[in-house]
Amino acid sequence: MIHRFNGATAKLAQTMACQPFTWSSVSKTARGLLTTMQHTLTFFGVSALAMMALLYLRPELAHEASQMLAQPVKPAPVVARAPVQAPGLSALMTAPAPAVLIANQPAILALDDKAIKANRKQQEFVTTWLSKRYRVAGDAADMLVSTAYSTAREIKLDPLLILAVMAIESGLNPFAESPVGAQGLMQVMSKIHHEKFQDMGGTRAALNPVANIRVGSLILKEYVKRGGSVEAGLKTYVGAAAFETDQGYGSRVMNEYQKLKLVASGKKVPTFTAPAAPKPVMAEKASQEQIAGL
Repeated sequence: MIHRFNGATAKLAQTMACQPFTWSSVSKTARGLLTTMQHTLTFFGVSALAMMALLYLRPELAHEASQMLAQPVKPAPVVARAPVQAPGLSALMTAPAPAVLIANQPAILALDDKAIKANRKQQEFVTTWLSKRYRVAGDAADMLVSTAYSTAREIKLDPLLILAVMAIESGLNPFAESPVGAQGLMQVMSKIHHEKFQDMGGTRAALNPVANIRVGSLILKEYVKRGGSVEAGLKTYVGAAAFETDQGYGSRVMNEYQKLKLVASGKKVPTFTAPAAPKPVMAEKASQEQIAGL
């Protein structure tokens, strides 16, 4: 019908273009247009009546159509994005070993859970004590202690011995450097042990706490194994293997180690050690006079 209307309109336009313009031709054209519009309206009216009759005979179709028209358009769901939070220092620096689950052994898993809880409590005691003793921020101390424990678990070495060496070597200062070039928490000679830093970015990683603890712990374990005892390993670690004495280095490390063992067991250990009382001046003079008299 639409195409027929368009065709009639085009034909009328061609006829008007070919014939001269007269009032009779205008009236004839208007009557033709009115007739075409009447036919078009009649078609749409009949279609509407047919649709109404169909909906009357099939009320379920009318119900579905009304529901579709009444249903509001749902907007696209807005996905709420959680705020991005910067990870803590401990999350950035620690590298805990993955837990290994053993199938069909619930008793072993229960024991592992107890051991993990006890180990975590032990770390809390040690972290608090070291933080107060060496005036290190709590988060930083927690990072150092957790790294020492994870490294010790991986290479099979006592974590308290690692922490004792760190305490004596650098006072838990990750950026410490000695006059001879020993660097970091465990005062590693990066130029000598450069091959151990290759997988961690080279010798520049010597001031990275995690890399320094790992390399220093590997060196310490190697020296202890070579020397046959912790004392011999500490003497080699400080560079006094060729000398008769290590100037008390091993004693200081072992003293700190014993304190850490007490702290880890939950004992209260003072964080400050009073210096030894000086000898009386008069007694010292008297002894010097006696020696001179002899």
